[in-house]
Amino acid sequence: MVKIRLQRVGAKKAPFYHIVVADSRSSRDGKIIEQIGTYDPMTDPASIVLDKEKVATWIKNGAQPTDTVKALINKAK
Repeated sequence: MVKIRLQRVGAKKAPFYHIVVADSRSSRDGKIIEQIGTYDPMTDPASIVLDKEKVATWIKNGAQPTDTVKALINKAK
């Protein structure tokens, strides 16, 4: 099953995330299929950059967003 989820790439105590499409069996920071955005919770307000066309395409093709990513997608609209 394919999931849209966060991949942490920030340093210790300075989180930064890529929003990626990945197989649900791969590890959090493991192999991905495609990067579709970024999320930086350290800025005020938190910055969310999403390629909305790619998100819509992946969801239409059956990718399931995690609860956190679903909230970020709604916040980015």
